[in-house]
Amino acid sequence: MKKILISTALLAGVLSYAGGFRVSLQGVKQLAMAHTSAHADDASVAFFNPAGMSFIPSKLSIVAGGFGASNKVTFQNLNTLQSTETDNPLGTPIYAAIAYKPIDKLSIGFSFSTPFGSTIQYPYDWEGREMVQKLELKSYYFQPMVSVKMADWLSFGASYIYARGSVNWDKAVTQFGGTVNINDEKASGHGYGFGFYFRPDPKFDLSIAYRSPVDMKAKKGTATFVAPAQTTVNTLLGLNAAGQDGFTATLPLVEEYTIGLTYRVTTKWLISADFNYHGWERYSKLTLDFANAPIGNQTDPTILVAPKNFRNSKTVRLGTQYAFTNMIYGRLGAYYDESPYSDDNFIPETPSFDSFVLTGGVGFKLNKFGVDVAGGYAMPQSRDVKNNYLGFYGQAKAKAFYFGLGLSYNAFLILNYEKNNNIYNSCFGTSFYSKL
Repeated sequence: MKKILISTALLAGVLSYAGGFRVSLQGVKQLAMAHTSAHADDASVAFFNPAGMSFIPSKLSIVAGGFGASNKVTFQNLNTLQSTETDNPLGTPIYAAIAYKPIDKLSIGFSFSTPFGSTIQYPYDWEGREMVQKLELKSYYFQPMVSVKMADWLSFGASYIYARGSVNWDKAVTQFGGTVNINDEKASGHGYGFGFYFRPDPKFDLSIAYRSPVDMKAKKGTATFVAPAQTTVNTLLGLNAAGQDGFTATLPLVEEYTIGLTYRVTTKWLISADFNYHGWERYSKLTLDFANAPIGNQTDPTILVAPKNFRNSKTVRLGTQYAFTNMIYGRLGAYYDESPYSDDNFIPETPSFDSFVLTGGVGFKLNKFGVDVAGGYAMPQSRDVKNNYLGFYGQAKAKAFYFGLGLSYNAFLILNYEKNNNIYNSCFGTSFYSKL
C-alpha cells in the first residue's frame, strides 16, 4: 500500500513546474529572443525585473499575450519494449502587465501570469498508472510592484507575489482494483522579487533580478478513493462515506536568480543574453499529512515523507533582434535548460529533460501599438530512467513546441528621454533606433 501511495508526495513537484518541462512563457517578444529579460521597451519587463519599468519610454504601458504549448512524452520499458505515449492537450498560459509613471522618478505596475500550468495524460492502463494517469495543473501569479529611478542610469524595483494554484490528479490503486483522485483547489503562497536595472550607456542594458521561493500551502486537500469494495476500503483507510480523506502539505516553489544584458551593436541590431539559476535543492524531501489514512512511512502513520533529491539547475540564453524598418523587427534565439534531477530520480508526473531550444519571431509597431508573434521548438535529450525508489525503469523521450501572440500599447510617449534623463532618447514605435 505504501508503494502505491508514496508518489502522492510528488504533488509538490507537479505544482512547481507544469507538465515537467521548465518552459518560460511570460513574454512573447522575450520568447522570440530565447526568453531573455533585459528589454525595457514596454510593461512585459515587469515580470522579469520590476526595476525595468523605470526605463520604459512611455508614461503608461499595457501588454497582454498568450501561448500555445504542446508537449509529448514517450516512455519505453526496455525489458518488454512496450512504449507509452502521452496524449496531452494544448497548454494555454497567458500574461498581462501594466506600468505607469505617476511622477518622473517613480513607476508602479502590476503583473499577472500563469507560470506553472499544464495537463499531462497517459493511457489509464499504462504500466506507470499507479504513479499517474492524468494530471491537471493551474496556477496564477499576481504581482504588484514599484520601481524607483535612483539615477539616470540606474533603477531599483521590488514586487510582492501572491500565488494561487490547483491540482487534479488521477492514479490507479491496483490492490483495490480502483483509483484515487488527489485534489486541491485553493493552494496559495506568498513571495517577493526585486532587482536592479542599469543603463550606463545608451547601447547597453544590464538586468539583475531575484525571485524568492514561494511556499504553496495546501490546507484543504482531498484524496478520493474509488474501488469495487468501497466499504472495505473506507474502513481500512479511515475514509468517510464518500471514500475521502483530507490532507495538508507545504509545497515549495523554487527561487530564481537572473542576470541579463542587451547590447545594441548598431542602430538596427541588438544582442541579448541571460543566465538563470534555479534553487531546486529545496526539494530534498516532501511531506504530506493525511487526516486519517494510515498510508505514511513515519512513526505517525498518517505522515508520508518522500525523498526528492533535486539539484540546482541553470539556463543559458542568447537572443538577437534586427530592425528591418522602424515598424518591423525580426528576432531569433536559442537556450539550453538543465533538468533539476538525475536519471535516478526521474518521475513521470513531472518528466524533465536537459533541453536545447530554438526560438524566433517577428514584431510590428505602429505608433503606440505593437504586435508580436513568436515560436519555439525544444529538443530534449532522452533519458535512461533508473528510479529505484519508485521501481520505475526504462527510457524516456520528449518533444515540445510553443507559439505565442502578444499585444502592447504605450501611451504618452516620452519623446525627449535623452534630454530629460541625460542618457537615453526614445521615440518608441516611430524612430526608436535612430535616436540612440
